[in-house]
Amino acid sequence: MPPTPQTTPALDAILGAIARADRLLVTAHARPDGDAVGSLIACWMMLQRMGKSADMALRDRVPRIYRSLPCAALVRHWSRVEGDYDAVILLECDGIPRSGLDGLENRLLINIDHHTSGRTFANVNWIDSSACAVAELVYQLIGAAGIDITREMATCLYTAMLSDTGSFSYEGTDAHTFELARNLVRQGADPVQIARDVYFSNPAAKMHLLGAALANLHHDGNLAWLWVSENDMDRTHAAEEDCEGIVNYAIAIAGIEVAVFLRELRNHDVRLSLRSKGRVNVATIAERFGVDMEKLVPEATMESLNIDSLSMIEFMSTPFRLSA
Repeated sequence: MPPTPQTTPALDAILGAIARADRLLVTAHARPDGDAVGSLIACWMMLQRMGKSADMALRDRVPRIYRSLPCAALVRHWSRVEGDYDAVILLECDGIPRSGLDGLENRLLINIDHHTSGRTFANVNWIDSSACAVAELVYQLIGAAGIDITREMATCLYTAMLSDTGSFSYEGTDAHTFELARNLVRQGADPVQIARDVYFSNPAAKMHLLGAALANLHHDGNLAWLWVSENDMDRTHAAEEDCEGIVNYAIAIAGIEVAVFLRELRNHDVRLSLRSKGRVNVATIAERFGVDMEKLVPEATMESLNIDSLSMIEFMSTPFRLSA
């Protein structure tokens, strides 16, 4: 049985745009996480069952821990979109640049997002920050389209939701989140196998990289920070995707409210990842560097940031340091 349909003006507009399109592309943000990958595949499966010609493409490759998902091998790795697409669905993007793909301009764009930083940049927009993951919105879309959730769809959507809620631990996790998880398990998702694939299938290189990051772990008051250099990446033979989740080890410390992970890139720019336990909205802090929680800091090197110094941490923490 399909999910119980919940129609809204945004849902109706998306379904109308899909109905008028013969060929569609589904994409998501660059450096995709589990929510992006799982939701992308489930959305593509929906389009296939609606009789549409559809492709999946991402700027960066699917991370290894998600490559066991059904049809993950069919996700294309592009830097530019070519060809005639009647519509493009973008998941978790606050603008075209977030996808990392060229060639999306002057196309009919459908924007589906659950972040508070979401923006109405597309022809059709559906932004719902109450959703625990974009997978929840895709689940609703499938129901509104009258499509049955298959075992493969359920697997992808459960993986997406598990990833984006931090194993059901992040702010916003509630009874509705678990109701959705229950429905997906009933529809064929195997929570034990999915947990093994996501959390117990890491390459040794990621563990070595984590060791390097933890060796650089510091904390001051309610702020914790850690980092890896480009030399750490080379020495451990780590891939970009192996940096995912490292910031969570800093936020896990008792008494820490905000954690920062810094990753030096090969051109010596630095990428920031911020996490909060909920008392602080780190999205407002991220705006000092860019948008959407992670952004390159132009012309900032590990040396110029002086990331092991108290002065840098004071600079980072000034707007969100909390009283005891």
